[in-house]
Amino acid sequence: MQEFNKSISFSGPDIRLHAGLLAPQAGGSVLIQSGETAVLVTATRSTGREGIDFLPLLVDYEERLYAGGRIPGGFLRREGRPPDKVTLTCRLIDRPLRPLFPQWLRDDIQVVATTLSMDEQVPPDVLAVTGASIAVLLAQIPFCGPMAAVRVGLVGDDFIINPTYKEIQDGDLDLVVAGTPDGVVMVEAGANQLPEQDIIEAIEFGYEAVQELIAAQQELMAELGLTLVQAEPPAEDETLAKFVAECATAGIEEILKQFSLSKPERDVLLDELKDQQVMGAIAALPETDPIRQAIEADGKAVGKIFKSLTKALMRQQIVRDGLRVDGRKLDEVRPISCQVGILPNRVHGSGLFQRGLTQVLSLATLGTPNDAQEMDDLHPETQKRYIHHYNFPPYSVGETRPMRSPGRREIGHGALAERALVPVLPSQEEFPYVLRIVSEVLSSNGSTSMGSVCGSTLALMDAGVPIRKPVSGTAMGLIKEGNEVRVLTDIQGIEDFLGDMDFKVAGTDSGITALQMDMKITGLPLEVISQAIAQAKEGRMHILEKMLAVIDKPRSELSPYAPRLLSIRIDPDMIGLVIGPGGKNIKGITEQSGAKIDIEDSGKVTIYCNDPEGAALAKRIIEGMTRKLSEGEVYFGKVTRIIQIGAFVEILPGKEGMIHISQLADYRVGKVEDEVAVGDEVVVKVREIDSRGRINLTRLGIHPDEAAAARANAQ
Repeated sequence: MQEFNKSISFSGPDIRLHAGLLAPQAGGSVLIQSGETAVLVTATRSTGREGIDFLPLLVDYEERLYAGGRIPGGFLRREGRPPDKVTLTCRLIDRPLRPLFPQWLRDDIQVVATTLSMDEQVPPDVLAVTGASIAVLLAQIPFCGPMAAVRVGLVGDDFIINPTYKEIQDGDLDLVVAGTPDGVVMVEAGANQLPEQDIIEAIEFGYEAVQELIAAQQELMAELGLTLVQAEPPAEDETLAKFVAECATAGIEEILKQFSLSKPERDVLLDELKDQQVMGAIAALPETDPIRQAIEADGKAVGKIFKSLTKALMRQQIVRDGLRVDGRKLDEVRPISCQVGILPNRVHGSGLFQRGLTQVLSLATLGTPNDAQEMDDLHPETQKRYIHHYNFPPYSVGETRPMRSPGRREIGHGALAERALVPVLPSQEEFPYVLRIVSEVLSSNGSTSMGSVCGSTLALMDAGVPIRKPVSGTAMGLIKEGNEVRVLTDIQGIEDFLGDMDFKVAGTDSGITALQMDMKITGLPLEVISQAIAQAKEGRMHILEKMLAVIDKPRSELSPYAPRLLSIRIDPDMIGLVIGPGGKNIKGITEQSGAKIDIEDSGKVTIYCNDPEGAALAKRIIEGMTRKLSEGEVYFGKVTRIIQIGAFVEILPGKEGMIHISQLADYRVGKVEDEVAVGDEVVVKVREIDSRGRINLTRLGIHPDEAAAARANAQ
């Protein structure tokens, strides 16, 4: 390909394209750059493999630390297992790209995006999404594009296209919109309890910028003399399809109308219908019949046609009659049950959420600051204090398979549930714990990610985490037949699999905290998205009501097995005093109280201990050591040691002063031991703090009211 450069000016920061220089053997490649962030995106197509009955698309995102001028840690000094952020970016590219390829395509397609440079201002992910569309167009792969993506931020009252990391952090919205000429094809967002109307306006604002990027790609294609490749699908055997429909239509319709059937029961009946009615009828045909010959040529043909017929009849029932396979209305939520505290207190908090056959058990663990997750990637965030992990074992769908490391789906669902709850978590100053939630999917029949959001809210409240507001979530679906559109609330597995949209919405009664929309069609008008968001709110509020009937606020007490954390601030100049020479002082506090102590350079001190009394003791000692005294202050202390010229008194934990023998009484004292002994409790006044910081005390000139107040404060 000839080398070319193109600059795109649109509603966001300028984007520069450079192609024809890098990766010349890839089917199509482009270096897409904004600021000093540059991503190389390639798309390559190879001949399809025999026996493949799906679109073999592979999307990879590669993040190299050299892009930020860093060398990886560890012995190998090279990138290893990809961080979760990399996996999430793979999904962000894949989700709007996949529905735009013809689903009958069986050639291997691989899209690889590699961040070559990053300025820590411009996020590379949305550049990679748009770059993927350009690379596919340049590779001349059949594609229903162009497609582009932008990020929308909200700072103050203003929407911003492709904001910087700091603008995202300071704002109330982080929303990614991807679209085609036909409409919006993907939405991913985290929001600070924004009203539904603000989210809709943000999507509309972002899609306007997406259309500008689509127009720029169309201009590029015209300049290069390239056309959009949209190959014809392979011809289907209409005779076989008609035969299967004649044998099975009535039976499938009858099964779909048995609303009391569970998912496993329905699946069994459909399998029996296919095997007995369809395959039985085919077996009765002569061996020379064209239908028998078609099946011998493609053994999976009947299964594919039967599945397509089931999909068409289910969709027809919803569009025509407004009834779903379980008899629900379009906006009706399945039966809900919630429980909390179902496990012993060793688990700091637990919540069981069930909606229909979807059941999620979420477990909350409170940790110390040392438990925060260290982030080793290119992005500015260095630590995470809230972690959500999602597990999807095979038994949850009645299957068997090897259990290995979490896949992209598990990481993506966990990240969505995590994002939904971040806006309602207490600040680190309010609640200095590190929080980990693990959502165990025990049974799955649609929308386990939103079940994880609900279960996690229950677990956090059961653990006593003072969340600002409870969060609930639901998944919306879509059936689009021609001009007829039906939006479904709380979709189950078959509706997700056979429908056109999976739109997950989570939030509080004040607004949305997270949403994720994926399409199986090439785009959706904004008015349909608005309808889905409005309908989702009704579903969320219904679910939230059921949750609050079980636990309406966080528990006032933590589990007795949760660590106790206290946080105080000291003058940074006092850090050395608390630590002491060679760590002597801080080791002494730890031995005395049993608490662990973490001191930051800013002067923030975090004390954590399984024993509440030990944590309180460590706090008192540190506060005493770092308190700045003033002359004339009166304290009630204990004599710790005696020397010839006076007695030392601990007036605050870890802080001593000396009473000179001349200040022990208003008469001449012969021996210190005549007035005080080690262990005596005495009232003293700060007489002087000398230039070396030494505290000189006296027992003289103390008013009775001052003595009484000092005794009371010491209690």
